[in-house]
Amino acid sequence: MKVIEHLEKSRNPLFSYEIVPPPRGRSVKDLIDVVEMLSPYEPPWIDVTAHSSVAFYNELADGSIQRKIMKKRPGTIGICGIIQNRFRIDTVVHLLCQGFTREETEDALIELGYLGIENVLALCGDYLNFQKPIAKDRTSNKYAKDLVTQVTDLRRGQYLEEMSATAALDFCVGVAGYPEKHFEAPNLKTDIEYMKQKVEAGADYIVTQMFFDNSKYLSFLKQCRDAGITVPIIPGLKVLRSVQQLKSIPKNFYVDIPEPLSDEILKNPTHAAEIGKRWALDQVEELFANKVPCAHFYVMNDASLVVDIVKKFK
Repeated sequence: MKVIEHLEKSRNPLFSYEIVPPPRGRSVKDLIDVVEMLSPYEPPWIDVTAHSSVAFYNELADGSIQRKIMKKRPGTIGICGIIQNRFRIDTVVHLLCQGFTREETEDALIELGYLGIENVLALCGDYLNFQKPIAKDRTSNKYAKDLVTQVTDLRRGQYLEEMSATAALDFCVGVAGYPEKHFEAPNLKTDIEYMKQKVEAGADYIVTQMFFDNSKYLSFLKQCRDAGITVPIIPGLKVLRSVQQLKSIPKNFYVDIPEPLSDEILKNPTHAAEIGKRWALDQVEELFANKVPCAHFYVMNDASLVVDIVKKFK
């Protein structure tokens, strides 16, 4: 089932989740354990992230430096296939512009169609330390709206090459939103205009970057509606679990940690996880009181604290 259909059919607020493929060389079992932990609470869908290739530099025994190119976390499509077909939970596959050609993207979408996966999240992706060369006979999507356009074309059976009697691939398409603005945007108003372009290109819903201050999401929601964006805007949440995350989350995701939350964790570092869980629970309760249709948790690969929150609503 499509994400948008889950939202339309549900009478109660939903909880969805995002997980990350295991690093190269690691077993998928740990990730399956996370899904098994979430499964009893009937998640409507689970997102699985995607990753571009990056460059690594290794010093060899003779002192020389070896440069290797690899994808640290492959397996997004395979993991989605396991979740959807073993657990009967719908999945959302993350698709990136960075590091992938339009031809590779089309092949991936065809594979997803074969697996019965109907949902994708179209993202630009991070600019990494390695930019994949694009062959002369290949093309790439520069922005997320371009990727949305490619998926939308496939809904009409329009492939990159002219072919006769092509079958349409009817995907539900999500895009990202940033209540505190994308770090590359000059201001929030401009960022919302970029997001509106993604919706006009065919996006069905928006899921936000994590935030810890509900007022920023609610203000963002109003500004989006005032700008004419009518699709569902799902709030993204995360449970803070350590003092270290007070630095790593703002650095990596460009979001603010409210002073009351950071102050309490700094005063009681050994209870950081319990403090973070209580804060997230308060966020969910307030968001649901404001008629938000779904709370999307960035679980990564540890669902224990999130499950404690979800239990209170079941």
